[in-house]
Amino acid sequence: MVVHPIAPIFDAHSRVLILGSFPSEVSRQVGFYYGHPRNRFWKVVSALFETDEPDGTEAKRAFLLRHQIALWDVIASCDIEKSADASIRNVVVNDIGRILSQAEIQAIFVNGKTAERYYNRYLFPMLNREATVLPSTSPANASWSVDRLTAAWKEALNPYITERKRETL
Repeated sequence: MVVHPIAPIFDAHSRVLILGSFPSEVSRQVGFYYGHPRNRFWKVVSALFETDEPDGTEAKRAFLLRHQIALWDVIASCDIEKSADASIRNVVVNDIGRILSQAEIQAIFVNGKTAERYYNRYLFPMLNREATVLPSTSPANASWSVDRLTAAWKEALNPYITERKRETL
């Protein structure tokens, strides 16, 4: 059993929740979300705001909070071989209610089909809140370029995302 080692990123100002499935082996090793250099998550979210990609854990955390984005994963623990989504078994889900009770989340998004499958199977019945699936930023989703991913993510998230005033951070 592998336990999710990364705390959720959110605060009371978060308005959008993006959920992955479970951290990759590289992300677990570096101790932060989307740590694999080939994952396009940070490139895509940076492009949404037409800014440079944040460098380092604290810069990434500040970037998310500044843009009112909460980030976590659906799965709290599971049996998994390396980073293979297809090998995921014995799922225990995260308590997403923890974020929903402390922030006024306007929309929930899932990063890819695996996150969607586990969200719909385990969390939707408890929360009764729809999640919009976004195309995965994983390198396994190689048919989607960064530009195509950015366009799809921007269309879905644009009504919800803003930049917090810097003085409120």
